[in-house]
Amino acid sequence: MAPGCPSTASKVNGGYSRKAFVTFLAGNGGYVKGVVGLTKGLRKVKSVYPLVVVILPDVPREHRGIMQSQGCIVREIEPIYPPENQVQFAMSHFIINYSKLRIWNKVWNQSRQYSISYCQQCPDKVTWPAEMGSPLLYFNAGMFVFEPCRFTYERLLQTLRITPPTTFAEQDFLNMFFQNVYKPIPVIYNLVLAMLWRHPENVELNKVKVANYCAAGSKPWRYTGKEDNMQSEDIKMLVAKWWDIYNDASLDFNAEKPDPEADQTAFSKTSIMASMLDQPEIPYIPAPTAA
Repeated sequence: MAPGCPSTASKVNGGYSRKAFVTFLAGNGGYVKGVVGLTKGLRKVKSVYPLVVVILPDVPREHRGIMQSQGCIVREIEPIYPPENQVQFAMSHFIINYSKLRIWNKVWNQSRQYSISYCQQCPDKVTWPAEMGSPLLYFNAGMFVFEPCRFTYERLLQTLRITPPTTFAEQDFLNMFFQNVYKPIPVIYNLVLAMLWRHPENVELNKVKVANYCAAGSKPWRYTGKEDNMQSEDIKMLVAKWWDIYNDASLDFNAEKPDPEADQTAFSKTSIMASMLDQPEIPYIPAPTAA
């Protein structure tokens, strides 16, 4: 539940919840392949929920067509930028990631800083100073479960205007905003690939449901194996699995042949789009692409 968001669990279509998978895309690079791989992966596990792709204006028509041909709901949004600042983001393209805040409409802040080594994956190996209270958890913003809420959305934008940006951009910001209410999801539902070599004792690879290809060099569509840790057998296996799904023609969308095992009443495209309200125009400034 988002901070201050009323519990209104909207129901449509005979009592089913309004739910969807949502992903974000910008630019004209190879990330459109990531969207195709994602939607085909969802189809492989027989997901009953649609994939909504929120895109910035610089996504070319050709890429929009590719996603729509795979059954994605494509929705263009206006970008969101942080306050003017001199922060050097960890990656130059992180500046565009603030636009993900739009999905609520349908780092840490620069206060006390400590030079303390701590990892929530191995709390038994490093002692957290008792005078600092409980250690603050930190989530990866590449995969999370959320409830769209207009009130939360407006609070996010209001808070963003007065919050100094930090190195990891919207991920730091979301951790700060939701620090008192969010609940961690198990590693099996968001395996950040660096866990394989940093904390292998915490990973049961055969149980993983969601792999997050965020490590440098791990994007399957541009994988070369040359970057650090990319020659491990686990990484090679995960990249190969992604390509198997991407190239599987039987997983291509076929509007005339719905999955007989999927519950076709579990969502409504109209209701989903109605929850993503139109936004006032904001000047668009192209940003570096990560693809």
